[in-house]
Amino acid sequence: MNKIISVIFGFLLVLSFTTNSYSRDQIKIVGSSTVYPYATVVAEKFGKSGKFKTPVIESTGTGGGMKLFCAGVGANHPDITNASRAIKPKEKALCEKNGVSEIIEIVVGNDGISFAHAVSAPDADFTKEQLWRALAAKVDVDGKLVENPYKKWSDIDVSLPNKKIEILVAPPTSGTRDAWNSLVMVKGCTKTAKSLYEANGKKPKKACTRIREDGYAVEAGENDTLIVQKLTSNPDAYGFFGYSYLIANKDKVKAASVEGVQPSLEGIQDYSYPIARPLFFYVKKAHVGVIPGIQEYLKEFTSKKAMSNRGYLAKIGLVPLASDKYKVTRTAAIDLNVINIK
Repeated sequence: MNKIISVIFGFLLVLSFTTNSYSRDQIKIVGSSTVYPYATVVAEKFGKSGKFKTPVIESTGTGGGMKLFCAGVGANHPDITNASRAIKPKEKALCEKNGVSEIIEIVVGNDGISFAHAVSAPDADFTKEQLWRALAAKVDVDGKLVENPYKKWSDIDVSLPNKKIEILVAPPTSGTRDAWNSLVMVKGCTKTAKSLYEANGKKPKKACTRIREDGYAVEAGENDTLIVQKLTSNPDAYGFFGYSYLIANKDKVKAASVEGVQPSLEGIQDYSYPIARPLFFYVKKAHVGVIPGIQEYLKEFTSKKAMSNRGYLAKIGLVPLASDKYKVTRTAAIDLNVINIK
């Protein structure tokens, strides 16, 4: 009975949407601040073609975008959400609950999270464990879990700068924060700390990602440009954001090495750079053919002139997909292939 009610509810949503198809004639996009620069460039080129209006794009963060995207079908809801990580099971469940039953997943390309500081600061190199120890709420010291005692980088390791730890971090709603947690905080978390968490009945993958709240790590919001500005004004501070912001602001900030590796196009594409990840956007199939230009936007975004090694997105920092992965993405855009949300 519940399944029948869900189907009827979804049908009524789509029916309501299609009968009001002209209530919006412009694509609406929300989501990741990391994907935002790429989506904006595509939207501008798409709008200049003259066939459709330039899409409206709002940078809400990945988590915030997913909530808006999954809230329902219809002209009052976004058509597309950008994401700097894959959609989560709980977000799929929210979409299904609200009648967003058919979703197209587009893998945009690859990105490397840059742990950056001002160009005027001395070069630096950190291990994942050192970054975890700098940011974690609790760390292991002499075999015990304690509140983070580190105030200076040199407190963690004498080879590190004798300077106060100051790190600007993305908020919990950010896909970049999710990626940082899985690629740095979980992997940098020591075996001892993980064992102690397990012994206390806590899940290490969640516990290891808790960020300290004593002033040494500061949430900087979803605006990566603001983080760049703050790093420029404070050479002792660090922050993390997508590779495109590093490329666009190389006169202001530079990346610290992670595990001895600097972020680069090649290192991000083959994942030899330790904090590399794929980027995405998600599309409501129910909106295709109703809101004008959605499929055409998908074709523009996934075209070789946009996504190839010599494409216009590569010029602003997007690391292109390998050829086999590109074919999958292009096929999904052309054929409107949907993912399984069950």
